[in-house]
Amino acid sequence: MENKQLWAPWRMEFLKSPRDKTTGCVFCLAVQHTRDNDKEKLILFRGKTSFVILNKYPYSNGHLMVIPNRHTADFLSLNEEENHEMAMLTQHCVRTLGEVYRAAGFNLGMNLGQAGGAGIKEHLHQHIVPRWPGDTNFMPVIAEIKTMPQHLASTYDQLLPHFERLDTI
Repeated sequence: MENKQLWAPWRMEFLKSPRDKTTGCVFCLAVQHTRDNDKEKLILFRGKTSFVILNKYPYSNGHLMVIPNRHTADFLSLNEEENHEMAMLTQHCVRTLGEVYRAAGFNLGMNLGQAGGAGIKEHLHQHIVPRWPGDTNFMPVIAEIKTMPQHLASTYDQLLPHFERLDTI
C-alpha cells in the first residue's frame, strides 16, 4: 500500500504553540487592532457588541466564530444587546455559509469552560462549522487527519463581500 500524506500545517502551529497568559486574550488582541489589520487577524465583521472571525485552526473550510467584544467567559453575563447581536450574526454566518459553500448542515455551539472542552476558555465564542455529507469519512478515524481543500486567505476573500454588505445587525 502506498504511503500518502496530507498536509494541514496550521493545526500543528496551534498544537505546539505555548499557552502564554502574559500576552493576553487572543480574541481581545485581535479585535483591538485597527480595521486595516482585519484580514491579517481574519476578522470578517465588527458589530457594536460582537465580531465575526474565521477560526485560525478550523475543523472545516468556512469555520467561523462569533465573539463578544467584551472579555467574558461567562455566557450568563451577556446582556440583551450582546445576546441579540451574537444570535443575529450567527444566523448571518449560517445563511452566508449556506450560500457560498453550499453547506448541507451546520454544527453550532459554545464550549464553556475547560471541562466543557473550550480550547480558549477565557473568552466566550460561538462556533459555526459548515458540514457536508461524507465530510466525516474514514480520514479522521483511520489516519487522524482532516482534509482542508482551501487556504484561510482564500476563504476570507470569498466570505468578506457577504459581510461588507452587512451594515449593522
